[in-house]
Amino acid sequence: MCGIIGFVGREQAAPILLDGLARMEYRGYDSAGIAVRSETAGLQVRKAKGRLQVLDELTHGGADLEGVLGIGHTRWATHGEPNDINAHPHVSENGRIALVHNGIIENYMEIKEHLIKQGVTFVSDTDSEVVAQLLEFHYNECHNMLEAVGRCLRRIEGSYALGIICADYPNALIAARKDSPLILGYGKNGNFIASDVTAVIKYTRDVAYMNDGEIAVITADSIDVFDSELIPVDKDHHQVDWDVSAAEKGGYPHFMFKEIMEQPEAIAKTVSPRLRDGRVVLDDITLTAEYIQAVSRIFIIACGSSYHVGMVSKYNWERLMRRPVEVCLASEFRYSDPLVDEHSLVIVISQSGETLDTMAAMREAKRRGARTLAIVNVVGSSIAREADDVLYTWAGPEIAVATTKAYSTQLVLMDLVGLYLGDLLGAVSPEEYAAIVEGIQALPENMRKVLANVETVQYFAAQYFNHNSIFFIGRNLDYAMGMEGSLKLKEISYIHSEAYASGELKHGTISLIESGTLVVALGTYAALFDKAMSNVVEVKARGAEVLAVTTEEFRERMEKVADGTLVVPAVHPVLQPSLGVVPLQLFAYYVALQRGCDIDKPRNLAKSVTVE
Repeated sequence: MCGIIGFVGREQAAPILLDGLARMEYRGYDSAGIAVRSETAGLQVRKAKGRLQVLDELTHGGADLEGVLGIGHTRWATHGEPNDINAHPHVSENGRIALVHNGIIENYMEIKEHLIKQGVTFVSDTDSEVVAQLLEFHYNECHNMLEAVGRCLRRIEGSYALGIICADYPNALIAARKDSPLILGYGKNGNFIASDVTAVIKYTRDVAYMNDGEIAVITADSIDVFDSELIPVDKDHHQVDWDVSAAEKGGYPHFMFKEIMEQPEAIAKTVSPRLRDGRVVLDDITLTAEYIQAVSRIFIIACGSSYHVGMVSKYNWERLMRRPVEVCLASEFRYSDPLVDEHSLVIVISQSGETLDTMAAMREAKRRGARTLAIVNVVGSSIAREADDVLYTWAGPEIAVATTKAYSTQLVLMDLVGLYLGDLLGAVSPEEYAAIVEGIQALPENMRKVLANVETVQYFAAQYFNHNSIFFIGRNLDYAMGMEGSLKLKEISYIHSEAYASGELKHGTISLIESGTLVVALGTYAALFDKAMSNVVEVKARGAEVLAVTTEEFRERMEKVADGTLVVPAVHPVLQPSLGVVPLQLFAYYVALQRGCDIDKPRNLAKSVTVE
């Protein structure tokens, strides 16, 4: 959520800023703005509520703003309603300082009240403007921008990624970071800051990741980084190895559809380096058999779709490892006084590696002595750097807000880890180990078979898109899979949707089933198919329409009862959710398409959630 771009170089800044913001639209936003310093006009600020196109038209593609130094921002409202005034950049009272900010300033009211007493006038409702006014206050004291930034950061509490320009400094912008992602980009015709590599990949592949507490001074020819005491810091550079075309639609109507179709390839990239001669090989982690034997409890911590990966993995890991596994919402974990100690293994899952709640939960687990293993997609992200061990999904960039291939690659990587640890514990028989490995190797091809039947899913979406409330039911792994299917539908179609464990229907939920209610019934878990069928009959008796997802093995039986049936290949039970979720993703996509929704940028949502 919220995107930052900054540039200083030898080209006009405004068009570059607008281009960078456009490449981060998937993060979610409700307003946008840029500030550019000009030799003749000083600080020029343009911002507007709504889509980036409004700002682009307002500035004629950036042509109206001369200058080679500037910052830009797309805002997702947290403090103050979405409007032009609350949009970033924010400008200090004397008009000399402009800044963009991601994160939350927790003590902003205290600082604001202090500054008001000093005679400062505020124009917005945001916590971010407080930083701009506080910077001006300290700059007036010391007349040195870097020193003023240092003083300001020592006053504020909370999370921030900041891009700052000052009319008195024509050749430099300043950046600072704490608990909110910010990268440095080293280009040929200038240098960058950005929230996301996607914003700068067109211009450079040479990047560095800022750490908490660091401040950077960026000029056209150099980037100097300092710690919180303003002592110089040497930064490791990273080369971005994915192509810019991977972040473009490539002929598909939406990024989400493109990313659904990319899942077989993404899974192959995740899996192939980690399978050798029929064995799971995880060279990147240092977990030993002795350590795993001593682990008394395993926690999986995540948010959103990553949490649903954890729910599937709980069933699979307890089967493969015979160890208790607890799945925790990151936002609840750190406030629950968790029973975590040095005998706990904590798995944290985050697509971006910057999810604030997940990062804070991981830090709490480490503080209590737990060992941490991160499953992330973004190399060099905060969670990846701070975890004891890290495994990357290598899914490539995911642009659509609603995750698909990141979910699928997280899920298969968790299956690999569960099998690896179960083998270390001696809890998996050689026969089952070999069967699962064989199934993982065949997973991309089986997923292609599912994706070959998109027309069938499209047909049922056209039948059911006008429902206002939909229920997903299933047992065991099907229940966990249904949670993700339900989330996908509500995220992008805005239909009320809930997932329930089928056995709980009669404990209250069935009172909501009436004539015409759509129930998506999941029956891919072979061990409980008969019970799944009983629940289908149960809801049909109350007048529900049933769209079922099952395997080839049970197609005939399901088709006799359900109003519509989607079929996936039967694979090892551990891997069945990886296939079963695909028609649910497609169903959500086509329903949203029928309803005319903004599929890649659903309302009120953001790709990377970097605030609580």
